[in-house]
Amino acid sequence: MPNPHRRLYVIALNPTDSVTEGFLPAAVRLGLDVTVLTEPGYAAAHRRAYEAQGPQVEVLECEVRDFREVIGRISRHHAPDAVFSNSDHLQTQTALAAGYFGLPAKDWRAALRTKNKAQMRRHLAATGADPVWSAELAPDQDPAALTERGVPWPVVVKPREGVASEDVVLVADTAELLRHCAGIRARRPGAALVVEEFLEGELHTLETIGDGDLLHVLGGFRTELSDPPYFIEERLDFVPAHDPGVTGALLDRLNALGVGLGACHTEFVLQADGRPRVIEVNYRAIGDQCDLLLAELLGIPYFETVLRTHLGEPLPADLGARTDGRARLDYPLADRPGTLTAAPGAQELRIGDVRLTYRPLRDIGERHELHHTNRDFLGVVRATGTDQERVNRAVANFIAAQHWEITP
Repeated sequence: MPNPHRRLYVIALNPTDSVTEGFLPAAVRLGLDVTVLTEPGYAAAHRRAYEAQGPQVEVLECEVRDFREVIGRISRHHAPDAVFSNSDHLQTQTALAAGYFGLPAKDWRAALRTKNKAQMRRHLAATGADPVWSAELAPDQDPAALTERGVPWPVVVKPREGVASEDVVLVADTAELLRHCAGIRARRPGAALVVEEFLEGELHTLETIGDGDLLHVLGGFRTELSDPPYFIEERLDFVPAHDPGVTGALLDRLNALGVGLGACHTEFVLQADGRPRVIEVNYRAIGDQCDLLLAELLGIPYFETVLRTHLGEPLPADLGARTDGRARLDYPLADRPGTLTAAPGAQELRIGDVRLTYRPLRDIGERHELHHTNRDFLGVVRATGTDQERVNRAVANFIAAQHWEITP
């Protein structure tokens, strides 16, 4: 007899909170049988992470960066009902695999455009949606050659296919450009780089869910960054709705890129003249526990809703999301390399009408270098309520009462 259960394949590299605490429990609640495909080096970590999920989740090894291997591994196993990934690195492979099996799939070209930052800039410029000065540096290309093109200093240097502000740096002149390019290449041999115009303004995000036809806007966040030259996200405040003109312009850009299915997390700056300028488009759910906060804040089955779109189910005209919620996330940061010798444990607190959650992101005894990225996060504080001032006060008081100690 045919298997009455629907099977979801999740394509992943390392375990993440988004999958472990969000998508996998949602898949279990939807009654899906789940198979996680991951590279051999990550399989044991996935099995440990999913022990609480029970036998519904199996983990198989596969060279997931190669869509041909993904297709072959699925073909040798159970027939799929959905192929899904929340990894920045695997959207194109997942789209191609899902398309091969005739399942709901992101346009692989859109997945590639959004992941490849140089291609995104070229495409947005070619369509006239959001032209930005940008140049791509091949792994062996001398960055000094860019000076002949009239570089609009300062500029931002970043890996073409990087994530999470890794090796993203603001440079003021040719000397800094050469120095930082050399440093990034030493850490990332063979990586192509992007050098692009620095877009000044307040940093915001736009969070969306689509089914390929209908696209819902869930609001976004205003992001506070560390001091230049790095771009570490230190705090995010929920924005229930951006100005309609801003949202409309951003949706035009997403449409130009071909974004439409599942979750999408768009980062943009709001310039002094009110014009939004796209920084990057991450064709997956927002991470660093912001998606966990969204589900709580909006009062909707966020993760189930995203998975349903990959199962081919249309979105309702109204998601029924709350509009009175307010929220904030803070990320206590390491300010030096060393070993974490003191830190608070996980906590769940009620402070008046504010719900506050703290989760450590490093264990006591771990030693880390200073990375100038979100790998410097020691933990995450997320708080929700209905009044922003009370939410802010609860977070500030909580952080002031805690102690993190790093010993060189």
